[in-house]
Formats: sequence, C-alpha cells, structure tokens
Amino acid sequence: MEWRAYEVVLRLRAPMHIGCGKVGNLLRTRGYVPGRVLWGAFTLRLTRQPPGARMDSRNYQIMGDNINQSLAFTYFYPALQQGGSFSPCWPWAEDFPCRFLGSYASTALSYPQQTAEEGALHEVEFLSPYTHDTGEPVYLMGYIAAREDAPDWQALLGQIQLGAERCYGWGRVTPACAPRQIEDGAAIFGNAAKIEYAELTRPRVCLEANQTILAHTPLTDLQAAGRVEPFVGREWRSHNPTHCYAGQHVEFIGVCFQPGSKLLQNQKFEIGPFGMWIAIQ
Repeated sequence: MEWRAYEVVLRLRAPMHIGCGKVGNLLRTRGYVPGRVLWGAFTLRLTRQPPGARMDSRNYQIMGDNINQSLAFTYFYPALQQGGSFSPCWPWAEDFPCRFLGSYASTALSYPQQTAEEGALHEVEFLSPYTHDTGEPVYLMGYIAAREDAPDWQALLGQIQLGAERCYGWGRVTPACAPRQIEDGAAIFGNAAKIEYAELTRPRVCLEANQTILAHTPLTDLQAAGRVEPFVGREWRSHNPTHCYAGQHVEFIGVCFQPGSKLLQNQKFEIGPFGMWIAIQ
C-alpha cells in the first residue's frame, strides 16, 4: 500500500519524563521521544475507544501490531520556533541540559510519625515546556509516515500523553500546527537526513557518512561510533501465566547504538517497529 509522510510538530504543555536509568535518588530522563513511546501513546488511545476493550492486554497487543504495520515513526526531538519554522535542538549539544532539563524532588510520607517515609526520597528529571534561559516554548518535532489503511492518527495528536508521571498531568502535548505532508526524498530535521517512501514496503532514511544517527539502531553490520545500550521495554501481558501485571513483562529487543552516534559510512535505514532504524545491507 502507498505511504505518505508528514512533518509533525507538537507543543509541550507540561513537564515530560521518559526514563533513562537511575543515579542515586535521581530518575534521569531522555531528551527526546523514542518511537516506542509514541507507539505506546497511540496504542493506548486507539485500544480504549471501544467500550470494555481496555481490560485484556491482548487487545493492546493486537492494536500495537496494527500500528507498527501501518505507521512508521521517527523519534521526536525538542525544537524551538524561529520565524515561521521549527529547528530541532539536539540532546547531545553541550548546552542542552542547562537550557531544557529540570527536576522535581518529592517523597512519600509516613503519617503516624508525620515524617518522610524512609527510602522514598526521589528526584524526577524532566524536559521542561519552556527553556530556562529565554523562556521560549518548547516543541517536539518529528515525522510520521502512514499507509492508506492507517487509523486516524491525526485526530489523536491532541489527546495523547507521552512518558511517565501521566497521572500528575505530565507529558501533555497539543499540535502546534497541522501535520505537513512532505515529498518523497525530502530532507528531514533540517538537512540531517532524507526520507524515502514511494513504492517501498517500509519508509527509509538515508544518511551520509559523519552524520548523526537519530534513532536506536541495532549493532549488526553497522559502521558507527557512539554509545550503545540494550533496547528494553516493560509491557503488560495479562494472559501470561507469570509476570502478568502492568510492567512485569520485560521485552528485550536488542543492543543498539544510541541516538547521537556518528555514522562512519553512507547508509540507508528502514524505519522498523517502534521507530528503530534497521540498516539495509
């Protein structure tokens, strides 16, 4: 089926935390939105539309598989508005943490003693909805390719929440403008890469040597330099005989280069499930 690709810009309306490990009491955040987070947000909203569908995790799994087949996500990166356009701000830039990241400390209380509960002190790092130096609104910029049979994802852009702490209102986004359709072979994220989708089974991203990889990419047969990490997600599998509660099932996808790694040769990638980039040999 035919693909169409769109540039999508979301306004970040509240702090956003996307877990990236823990250091002491600090719960660190990523400075970008992985495709898996977008996939989870769309899966949640689409699965909960029919009454009663939310009680069985297999309904989420079926919907998630359909989304992976009919939609392809890039990762979304913070962006600032300059004139009538948006420019991405890369999390690996030297001044990114001081401009975009903040933290919130809290603890649970032990009410009989009227004291803080022992071991409950924690600090949650977040991507701020405003820059700390100039007070500019922060946006999230990325690209979504959709097949003709894809669900109405554009109608959901103002309803999704991204990341953790959602019960406290974190992760709220609204569309900054209508998604803009882009042509096959167009440059994305400025001139960071090019996207191809016409007459392809899955959309592709083309990078030249020394450009930056902008998604998790498996190590297999890839000439790149940068940090690596296991790509792991926690899922709800209510039908599992064990580890059947929310977050207990751990899905290991593979060891990947992190976004921000440098490519050492010209390379084309297929945008796979969860927005991962799969090197084409």
